[in-house]
Amino acid sequence: MNRGPRVTVAGAGVLGWTTALSLADAGCAVTICDPGGPNASSVAAGMIAPVFEAVLDEMARGQLDLLMAARDLWPGLAGRAGVALDRTGAMAVGGDDWLEAVAAGFGGLQMRPTEIGAATAQGLAPGLAEGFERALLTREDWRVDAPAALSALAQAAKAAGVTYEARSVKGRGDEDVLVVATGAFQGLVDAAPELSKLSPIKGHIVRVAAEGRGAVMRGEGVYAVPGSDTAFGATMEAGVSDPAVEGEKAAPLLAGGLRLFPGLRDAPVQIAAGVRAATPDGLPLVGWSEAEPGAVLAAGARRNGWLLAPLVAGIVTACVTGREPGPYAGRMDPARFRASLWD
Repeated sequence: MNRGPRVTVAGAGVLGWTTALSLADAGCAVTICDPGGPNASSVAAGMIAPVFEAVLDEMARGQLDLLMAARDLWPGLAGRAGVALDRTGAMAVGGDDWLEAVAAGFGGLQMRPTEIGAATAQGLAPGLAEGFERALLTREDWRVDAPAALSALAQAAKAAGVTYEARSVKGRGDEDVLVVATGAFQGLVDAAPELSKLSPIKGHIVRVAAEGRGAVMRGEGVYAVPGSDTAFGATMEAGVSDPAVEGEKAAPLLAGGLRLFPGLRDAPVQIAAGVRAATPDGLPLVGWSEAEPGAVLAAGARRNGWLLAPLVAGIVTACVTGREPGPYAGRMDPARFRASLWD
């Protein structure tokens, strides 16, 4: 019989399901609540990409060690939940000036990509356009198929005893702990005022109905992620919370993706949009709320919800069970915004 704390997890994205599974494995009685419908995790491309995120995103550059530590937890999570984890790697292709800038980004991280020629690049990414004479490859970045992985996490959590309820949560109620993993939507800000530090970021992604294999491709202004379909992404509109699809915003993604993979030009296209949440420093809020007893936050992962999920889940589980949260908990502690929280 489960004798651990009774926990409600609000939010059924990757942070919610991964945390629910971790808590259940630690002996907690877990209910995950979500009103249903698409969320940012299901729309995302599923990249587990610490290196290219740090190379291409200035906000992530100083967090490479944390991002790599999160990635290193993925083989264990994938094995536990039955998630297919692709470790083929990721490549950058583009003009010489852009590639030199990418290579300099690697150098700034004390890393060096592998430079490969056109034939090798096309072998690692079948269908890649012939006009690219060279590419920069790293094997450090991985990926999952996001919709399939989210389903696998949910199934594993339910098999571990997690109960799912299709409803919104107003607060902790009679449970011992409330874990807030609701992303950009701040309906629980009264239960955890730290959520007021989150701001929305809207993103469009284009999915082409053609199976892709091989490495993730990073191009100038676009990425292409293979899988059961091929995803071209992604826009980032800071401050926008409306999840409605806007075809004109996604058109440059489709054009950029087809420059990488022109053979997909006639394949059916589906456009999706999601809203993620971000903090001022780009790292999520993970840990106890200072303002609300019994509330733990797991929200605001910005571009890296899939990458950070097992690390976030481990820290939340440590908080709930009274264990040591590890060396990265301090960087994501909601208390880091204490001085400005009630400004």
